[in-house]
Amino acid sequence: RAGPRAGALLALRALLALRALRCLDFRPPFRPPQPLRFCAQYSAFGCCAPEQDAALARRFGALAARVDAAVWAACAGYALDLLCQECSPYAAHLYDAEDPSTPLRTVPGLCQDYCLDMWQTCRGLFRHFSPDRVLWSLEGNRAKFCHYLSLDDADYCFPHLLVNENLNANLGRVVADAKGCLQLCLEEVANGLRNPVAMVHARDGTHRFFVAEQVGLVWAYLPDRSRLEKPFLNISRAVLTSPWEGDERGFLGIAFHPRFRHNRKLYVYYSVGVSFDEWIRISEFRVSEDDENAVDHGSERWIILEIEEPASNHNGGQLLFGDDGYLYIFTGDGGMAGDPFGKFGNAQNKSALLGKVLRIDVDRNERGPLYRIPRDNPFVGDPAARPEVYALGVRNMWRCSFDRGDPASGAGRGRLFCGDVGQNKFEEVDLVERGRNYGWRAREGFECYDHKLCANASLDDVLPIFAYPHKMGKSVTGGYVYRGCEYPNLNGLYIFGDFMSGRLMSLREKTGTGQWQYSEICMGRGQTCLFPGLINNYYPHIISFAEDEAGELYFMSTGVPSATAARGVVYKVIDPSRRAPPGKCQIHPAQVKVRSRLVHFVPKEKFIRRTESTPRPTARVPTQAPRRSRPTAAPRKPTPRPARPTRRPGGRRGGGRRRGRPSTAGPAPSNGAVRLVRPAGLGSGRGRVEVFAGGRWGTVCDDSWDAKAAAVVCRQLGFAHAVRASKRAEFGEGRALPILLDDVRCAGGERSLLECTHAGVGTHNCGHDEDAGVVCSHEDPDL
Repeated sequence: RAGPRAGALLALRALLALRALRCLDFRPPFRPPQPLRFCAQYSAFGCCAPEQDAALARRFGALAARVDAAVWAACAGYALDLLCQECSPYAAHLYDAEDPSTPLRTVPGLCQDYCLDMWQTCRGLFRHFSPDRVLWSLEGNRAKFCHYLSLDDADYCFPHLLVNENLNANLGRVVADAKGCLQLCLEEVANGLRNPVAMVHARDGTHRFFVAEQVGLVWAYLPDRSRLEKPFLNISRAVLTSPWEGDERGFLGIAFHPRFRHNRKLYVYYSVGVSFDEWIRISEFRVSEDDENAVDHGSERWIILEIEEPASNHNGGQLLFGDDGYLYIFTGDGGMAGDPFGKFGNAQNKSALLGKVLRIDVDRNERGPLYRIPRDNPFVGDPAARPEVYALGVRNMWRCSFDRGDPASGAGRGRLFCGDVGQNKFEEVDLVERGRNYGWRAREGFECYDHKLCANASLDDVLPIFAYPHKMGKSVTGGYVYRGCEYPNLNGLYIFGDFMSGRLMSLREKTGTGQWQYSEICMGRGQTCLFPGLINNYYPHIISFAEDEAGELYFMSTGVPSATAARGVVYKVIDPSRRAPPGKCQIHPAQVKVRSRLVHFVPKEKFIRRTESTPRPTARVPTQAPRRSRPTAAPRKPTPRPARPTRRPGGRRGGGRRRGRPSTAGPAPSNGAVRLVRPAGLGSGRGRVEVFAGGRWGTVCDDSWDAKAAAVVCRQLGFAHAVRASKRAEFGEGRALPILLDDVRCAGGERSLLECTHAGVGTHNCGHDEDAGVVCSHEDPDL
């Protein structure tokens, strides 16, 4: 019975050991760029570059000159051992350097048997080796002397750690916990942002990065992470968005022209609207001639493309330039639920620009057309297709990226990865290729959604490389394949996340198989991230990913997903198990003239001590496509399904506060009556919306809840203004009541919610954590 327990304890000890790999500069070990001459045993992996190795060799020579020749003949080997432990991957353990606030030991921690043997012949060496006078005073007492040089954690004493298989089996690999969850750390880069939807660089050698907020502002940051006080771009008056949590509209994408250094062009993707008409706009801007950190706002005379949006959700929003120099545009399917537009939906309609990946040529547009069609676009010449279409069958791709390729071989370069937000069951990651069909609305993830359309053999749709169920997350945020310099172990790892669950995830391609292996990413526990500048926590609503000009990886998330809440943070991903050799990844930013005042970066996030890392999901996750087959049974007519929450820069995760007690006093309500149910502590005019229909009170869920529907409720209740339409159970959950309305779409002038378009009384796919709420007021919130 003791065997399994002992094995588990041994595995735990090994796990704890791997989490604290640190050098004396409080950073991970590395592979030296060339073999070490003096401490040759650490040439493959350790904490010394050739410069440190040479310095240790000089110390060795100076020590030899001070020690009696006879003593040195017996003790030179011990001196070499002791000096070279500064190069050990476990140097931080050996010198008690995990805590940067305490002084380093002058002698590494020694195992008892080794110390006792050394004391016999070489105890006099330490007067020349160490300035520690306490150690000198113990020279005559062997037991106290060796106790003073011992370590509390005997696993790390020298030289036993050299042969400890549990310590060395996975030396230098990405750390994983007992469940296989990769443990990484973070570094805070920027904060105080309002729903940061994108971070890009200009590929101009300045190593600036530009962070876009959903409200329509873009901020410029210098390589030292100071921000310019004046916005780089401000089109907030033109951008259509709102403070309501769940509004997907707004400033959604930005991309710099590949030759930005010469033509000073950039492109933006944002929502606009007049009255009840809404559309997305892709515009071209130029940077000011007078200030390279500010856009010339009068240069938006080139509105490249506008696409009408039939609904307020599924707006897409990604802009990318490929290696071919063309601009790639990623649109949503138009919104609502199940892509209900036309016979097969927008996504399968080649003559519609919604639900597509578009590719256009925006060069040489000063005279002539604003854009041209690349000759090799797949549907050029097809009279039934728009020539801009590059790929089709997408629902709402949120965040895509081109792979830079392996730094050495270039393998993988140009692959286009996208996260496509699902409907009711699955989120997916796709590899987008020219002319391919990605299946929506016939298919969601690996499964059929519209069974009749899914049975059509001519669909020829491409399955995702990975899909996960909604028990793991409900809104995928696509990421990047890591190709940076600083963390070699991460090379080739595709890192992405989920907006609703806050999960960080990764995929790694299995060589030669085309299959992708899934691993969740956890924040390091214990001492993994406990050294200066690193943190092990982040806000859960993962909005977007980014890479800087050098290829290092970042992501943006927020604690309050509203376009007006300044709770967004930019994080840099750090691997605590291995780094590049010192000096290899140095950047030399080109100088920029700064005319605006600088706001210096002040980090606010703190390391949080945890005993355990974030748990890995228990659900079994498909890591490769199942064997492809078409349904053989008679196809069923698809049941209309209201839309689940999608990629929403302002979405909210269910909170589940305690609900209040609805009053039963008064006359019987009329059909369509509404009321607000307030938990204790909330003032009048705010609460969860309940509606009376079919002779009973029930709740309203949030799938398409917006300001216009909120205005109908407030007017019914006698309020003049709707201040906020709230989603996801901010005002409590009506667990004891039926859900009566879902997918409510109002024009704003209806007398009751029942007059609005909805899925049907009692027809829904909501949960009680998705109840809709309202804040109403007698005062105009804009005054």
